Amino acid sequence: MSEKPIEGRMTAEGAGEVVVFHIGMRINNFLAPRSWLPLMRAMPRMLKELSKDPESGMLGFRLLLGGARLVYVVQYWESQEKLLAYSAAQDKEHRPAWAAFNRRIREGKGKVGFWHETYVVPAGAHEAVYVNMPPFGLGEATGVVPVGRRGDRAADRLKAA
Repeated sequence: MSEKPIEGRMTAEGAGEVVVFHIGMRINNFLAPRSWLPLMRAMPRMLKELSKDPESGMLGFRLLLGGARLVYVVQYWESQEKLLAYSAAQDKEHRPAWAAFNRRIREGKGKVGFWHETYVVPAGAHEAVYVNMPPFGLGEATGVVPVGRRGDRAADRLKAA
């Protein structure tokens, strides 16, 4: 990611459908790393695998911390079909990591929490604006263009599909 801000008002270049996937974990017991550390180690491997494969459908991601206990990732995908295909693929990092995590979460009896949310956002139902920011969020995933190319107002950008 480029840390250099782009001056002025920019918007995400991608105006089509996008799938926003949030996935994360909450450490409920720091003294039980066997329950949460393997998941923390697995996610970077999956993100690396996806980032190296443009055909996977993942457009980009952002790793976030929500205090000391919460770690999560916001991912942007081309389609729900590609997201679901990756999650079910027998030959990718996700399946073995998910199976191992499920075993550990049962054994751990509440020492780690897990969550995910999936949003399928149709074309014309999302917009973004970035002012004096480096590429970020959807703009980092799809590229940015000057706001005027997609409309000066949020309402204009929401109509442009």
